[in-house]
Amino acid sequence: MKALQYLNKYFIKYKWRLFVGIIITILSKLLALKIPEIIKNSLNIVEDYLRGNTVSLDEVKHELFINILIIIGITLLAGFFTFLMRQTIIVVSRLIEFDVKNEIYQQYQKLSVSFYKKNRTGDLMNRISEDVSKVRMYFGPAIMYSLNMVVLFAIGFTKMINTDLELTLYTLIPFPVLSLSIFFLSKQINKRTTIVQEYLSKLTTFNQEFFSGINVVKSYAIEKNVLNNFNELADEAKEKNIDLSKVQALFFPLMVFLIGISNILVLYIGGKQYIAGHIKIGVIAEFILYVNILTWPVAIVGWVTSIIQQAEASQQRINEFLQQVPNIQNLNNSKTNLKGKISFKNVSLTYEDTNITALKNLSFDINEGETIAFMGKTGCGKTSIANLITRMYDTTEGTIYIDETPIKELNLYDMRDQIGFVPQDPFLFSDSIENNIKFGKNNASEEDIVNAAKNAVIHDNIMTFNNGYKTILGERGVTLSGGQKQRTSIARAIIKDPKILVFDDCLSAVDTETEEKILSNLQRVSKDKTTFIISHRVSSVKNADKIIILENGEIAEQGTHNQLITQGGVYKNLYEQQLLEKEI
Repeated sequence: MKALQYLNKYFIKYKWRLFVGIIITILSKLLALKIPEIIKNSLNIVEDYLRGNTVSLDEVKHELFINILIIIGITLLAGFFTFLMRQTIIVVSRLIEFDVKNEIYQQYQKLSVSFYKKNRTGDLMNRISEDVSKVRMYFGPAIMYSLNMVVLFAIGFTKMINTDLELTLYTLIPFPVLSLSIFFLSKQINKRTTIVQEYLSKLTTFNQEFFSGINVVKSYAIEKNVLNNFNELADEAKEKNIDLSKVQALFFPLMVFLIGISNILVLYIGGKQYIAGHIKIGVIAEFILYVNILTWPVAIVGWVTSIIQQAEASQQRINEFLQQVPNIQNLNNSKTNLKGKISFKNVSLTYEDTNITALKNLSFDINEGETIAFMGKTGCGKTSIANLITRMYDTTEGTIYIDETPIKELNLYDMRDQIGFVPQDPFLFSDSIENNIKFGKNNASEEDIVNAAKNAVIHDNIMTFNNGYKTILGERGVTLSGGQKQRTSIARAIIKDPKILVFDDCLSAVDTETEEKILSNLQRVSKDKTTFIISHRVSSVKNADKIIILENGEIAEQGTHNQLITQGGVYKNLYEQQLLEKEI
């Protein structure tokens, strides 16, 4: 149970609730265990009467009537305490489930982009849902039934020993076998549960990727292949679940068998003692009731052990992520206000997951309010610059300065809050267009939203929809075209009114006429803002204060549009080529 030790802090957090639950459990079981004693007394007084001892029939009737009333009262009271027990312990398990899910979700938000490149979405979802549900069972039913078992055993066996030590020892004969069985079966359950959870993650991942890529599946007519692959994976998962169920299925029959042996021993040994005159008939009845009262907690040991082992396996998977240290960390909690001057000093970047060096010894400066543009072939490192400015990655070598301060020394969250970023592949949420634009500014007014949409040249398109800005988009914004998604994403960045704007090839799906309108608006909107434009099109970058041409992560050319045309290099060739394409 090493992995579950991580959760001890929640026991401390809810200690008083759990303490009340324990007290209620003890009270309910104390009451429940009074019934065998009352029945013993009832049988003994009947036996005394039948044997002609000094007990009258009226006394027997009166005693039995009182005992029946006591049993009914105890049963009702014990039932009420059992209800309270569930209300305390099970509710605590739900509160802890809430806390654990929040803790995992917060950790997911802290983890760096590189983490998400290494892990699949389906697996992440499975750990925060299925694995946490397994852990909840450890805090709820496992604790509740374990308490039941401990209290019943402690009180029950104490009463049995006080009544008849020899008969109690015979009753305990099957328990060493039970303990060994639980030990060996538990190890197998833990091992097989881990495998089952891994396969569940694989199934979740497979389905998530299938739904996300449904267009590709249908366009290539590979539904049959996908279904075959799913069936193979599902069959493997089924076999692993069957392997687990086979082990779990051994528990309950084993418990019942061993408890049955205890009952036989009570009847045999108790019967001999009764015949010999050492005990009364009520003692045998009392012992049989004790053994059967203890049957359920003993039988439940297998289920509880299974729950704990599954929780252990699930918590181990959860801990793998909770113990991950984010590559990008906030080292400054004080308020950071950006002005917008940015400097790259001998910056290099090598991606850890691929070992590709995207940028090599890159140096440039951009003053507050200026616009800088980057061009180059695919894979030359343009997007890597955007990743470094927003600090999705840290430099491998060299330093980035914002307002003369190293970027790592700035408040990470304040810095990002003052950057408007439009990624190469825009992501829209399955929400209204209005809320997708407001994502950049939660308190934005309707006027702000419309102005941002007009500046991104998406307003007219939105107004053609039946519900206008209230139109609900499909997953990842599938309702919109590629160009519409890009323009909505631009509106989201503009509405923030940030100090720094980063446009990462965000006009690639827009026609030339619309592009010119957007660029004209952006030129006005980005006035007094430091702006980064990453593009393949000369038309998108020609008005920038500085244009940098990248080749293999290094600066090949830099200057203004007119300077680069005069130099007659890569930029001029691109300009003439794209001019010719436009004329054609």
